[in-house]
Amino acid sequence: MSLNTALPHILAAINVSTIAALIGGYFAIRSGDRALHRRFMLAAVTLGVAFLALYLVYHFGAGLAKFGGYGIIRPIYFSILIIHILAAAIATPVVPLLVFRALSGREDAHRRLAVPAWGLWMFVAMSGIVVYIMTIHLWPYQVPGQ
Repeated sequence: MSLNTALPHILAAINVSTIAALIGGYFAIRSGDRALHRRFMLAAVTLGVAFLALYLVYHFGAGLAKFGGYGIIRPIYFSILIIHILAAAIATPVVPLLVFRALSGREDAHRRLAVPAWGLWMFVAMSGIVVYIMTIHLWPYQVPGQ
């Protein structure tokens, strides 16, 4: 298995790990354990940075993934993909701002942004898994004639 064929699976594993870290962070802060919340969220940020770096490596090396589905599933897939990309584009600057607010002690500003940012980040990670399953497992692109 080459790096380009392995990376989609690695990226999916990072997304699943990010989801777990986000859920852990949510439950930690809801139970009042700020130290555990901080550890979970720093893990989520670290995973996010790793995801972005590997995502760029993958797409610069392999190009854009091709979707092999036909019929009604094609517009459904591309609708999910477009919404996922737009949400990721919004989350990319929001998450560092959220981290900055938390680390600089601006707890009220952090808290106000944290609720929508958490939902956005969770959506991006989960929709990334959906896109991965659709492109790699359910409707992989097959070169015509093979």
